[in-house]
Amino acid sequence: MSKVDLKKDLKHLYNPSAKEVSVVDVPPMNFLMIDGAGDPNVSPEYQQAMEALFSLSYALKFMVKKSNGVDYAVMPLEGLWWTDDPGQFSMSNKGIWKWTAMIMQPEYVTGQLFAAALAEARRKKDLVALDRVRFESYHEGLSAQIMHIGPYAAEEPTIARLHSFIRENGYELSGKHHEIYLSDPRRTAPEKLRTVLRQPVRKQA
Repeated sequence: MSKVDLKKDLKHLYNPSAKEVSVVDVPPMNFLMIDGAGDPNVSPEYQQAMEALFSLSYALKFMVKKSNGVDYAVMPLEGLWWTDDPGQFSMSNKGIWKWTAMIMQPEYVTGQLFAAALAEARRKKDLVALDRVRFESYHEGLSAQIMHIGPYAAEEPTIARLHSFIRENGYELSGKHHEIYLSDPRRTAPEKLRTVLRQPVRKQA
């Protein structure tokens, strides 16, 4: 049985510095994804999405372990966040947010394996959001990122710092605000939460 540490293998993407912004080129990766809208703190839809994503991710982990002899830890929850009007995106108005909740899947997970895991999950559990889960590649490309340490509600200064770096270094925003939740909020004090904040960029014309 071989063990794979995906977060260690992808350290430059999943463990950036909290002291300075870095620029990375994110390759195409496969994800389980669900789209939704509204404030994640009060939206049942968001909670249902997380339940479905983690249920399928663990089912796939055990399928890979059985069929490939490879063991790996399920990757953390990630989220893409945006509004129809980018100028309206604000931490104080989460009710108009749109989102994609997602979990990265290793190369061992195929479309065929995903279909099998989905069928198995339908038989075993009554999860409202299961039929909304999709398995697809996401290519983020050139991005700036930094680690935020602290409560989710206190991210705004770190986001402002990230955006300032982007402008000051000849880039502009291109794509959806991306967060990677490395800590379990049920078991981690708010001041110790670790969240990767990432923003796709392009060179200014």
